[in-house]
Amino acid sequence: MSKIYSFKKVQIIPATLAAVWDFFSDPSKLQQITPPDMGFTVTSSSGSNKIYAGQIIEYKVKPLLGIPLYWMTEITHVEDQRFFTDEQRFGPYSFWHHQHHFKEVDGGVEMTDIVHYKIPFWFIGDVANALFVRSKLKKIFDFRKQVIESMNWRN
Repeated sequence: MSKIYSFKKVQIIPATLAAVWDFFSDPSKLQQITPPDMGFTVTSSSGSNKIYAGQIIEYKVKPLLGIPLYWMTEITHVEDQRFFTDEQRFGPYSFWHHQHHFKEVDGGVEMTDIVHYKIPFWFIGDVANALFVRSKLKKIFDFRKQVIESMNWRN
């Protein structure tokens, strides 16, 4: 049986809590903070540009060799301007649980991502994680950090 892996990323954003929350709680913004080579596209529309508990979000993503995959997540928990959680319902992982936390601090907002994930295919998944999945996820979150740092939050 393969392991459940986790990682945590913390970033300080020089903005108000309201501005940061408005950006990250809008599913249409996901493509903006995802590396272009991932071919990431939100394909569903809930009729709302703000997340809510129970919301289903569907995507197409090309994480490996340009092969398109279907991914569906559900927003399972939301506490306005504090946190939200998305969980995979269908997609490339056998388990995906992503917490997004936001807290006002000196200089802006501390944003913390906590991800727990599991790769399918037992020990082969563990090998895949060691060879490329972990590094791909790191690159995705490094890209997000870079994009967020380059944004003009003071408008």
